[in-house]
Amino acid sequence: MPTQGILENARKNIEGKNLKIVLPEGSDARVLAAALRHKEEGLLTPIVLGDQGEIQKTANKEGLKLGDLQIINPQYSEHFDELVEKFVEARRGKTSKEEAEFLLKTNVNYFGVMLVKAGYADGMVSGAVHTTGDTIRPALQIIRTKPGVNRVSGVMVMIGPDGNQLVFADTAVNITLESDELAEVAVETAKSAKSFGMDPYVALLSFSTHGSAHHDLATKVAKAKTRALELDPDLKVEGEIQFDAAIDPTTAAQKAPGSDVAGKANVFIFPDLQAGNIGYKIAQRLGGYKALGPILQGLNAPVNDLSRGCTTEDVYEIAIITASQAVN
Repeated sequence: MPTQGILENARKNIEGKNLKIVLPEGSDARVLAAALRHKEEGLLTPIVLGDQGEIQKTANKEGLKLGDLQIINPQYSEHFDELVEKFVEARRGKTSKEEAEFLLKTNVNYFGVMLVKAGYADGMVSGAVHTTGDTIRPALQIIRTKPGVNRVSGVMVMIGPDGNQLVFADTAVNITLESDELAEVAVETAKSAKSFGMDPYVALLSFSTHGSAHHDLATKVAKAKTRALELDPDLKVEGEIQFDAAIDPTTAAQKAPGSDVAGKANVFIFPDLQAGNIGYKIAQRLGGYKALGPILQGLNAPVNDLSRGCTTEDVYEIAIITASQAVN
């Protein structure tokens, strides 16, 4: 897989489709610069949310020209009343009209998700300023998960110095996962990897390989493999398996002989959020891998989260991936 393979694949996927991605944090310099780059290049159409005056201040400070960039102030949107009505409908009695009006006027993430829900945008990217919870909560309440999927999870695409591409999950959402839940995340992550142009070999990670250690935590991961194959009999998956056996052919020959996945895994399912978060940051900081994401999977429409330490390039790239998810 060449360097930036996921982005090359996503670019090809969205070329000529005029997909619209809403960026709620328009007054953030990184977000604004990424939006203007997309506007200039024309690969996708950015929709920026925020107060026009505040966004202009950011542009002036950064030496940027807004041109005809589409900027929507939620409080004065021509679609506001329509979105309030659709919001109340989507919440099925859990939110009153007054509550919906307040949220859509004061919370850009709710407004952005409603643009996606109503079909005015194809996806949303947020998180440069907001927390992961602030980004995901409106999506879960309004867009919800795809049929047959019970939970949202987050994947991180790890791109190595040599262009090697790996996928880690769950790195963003679920603190703990039981066997059935791990299995679902494994199947959904394999689908995401395919959409990134990869042939997924899935490793369900543990501190044990094929019973080398006896503990309920290892047993949970082993059961997840059985369940994953029930969900997708064609899935190439191994577990429970240690990371070294999953990625190194020599170690795999010793610890998991005969496995079709051991030694060549490229999709890694971590047993819990602690392990996933720690694992990707070790690869990033010590291994020199670029971490792209987290990319959310399992939603009816793509909504993606950014790290608050993100760069303009991160915002630009995640917008492309988000648009690609809208096609798949």
